[in-house]
Amino acid sequence: MNITDVRVRLAKSDNGKLKAVASITIDACFAVHDIKIIEGNNGPFIAMPSRKTPEGEFKDIAHPINPDARAMISELILKAYQEQLDQQE
Repeated sequence: MNITDVRVRLAKSDNGKLKAVASITIDACFAVHDIKIIEGNNGPFIAMPSRKTPEGEFKDIAHPINPDARAMISELILKAYQEQLDQQE
């Protein structure tokens, strides 16, 4: 699997924990949108797109199947996020 494109849109408000929203393209043929970049206690992390169930829980709509894939996606998105922040300064 190759992530062929990463796009990051910084959040308009600086008040909340949501810092940006990302989209990735996999192998130039499959896109995943609405990956959230959230500021946590130990720095930023990604949250995959999800929806609320009738029971009130949030379930991921799309997500990596194994830890290696999650780490690769997270690393690429957070790198693009940092580049966006650096350009903004």
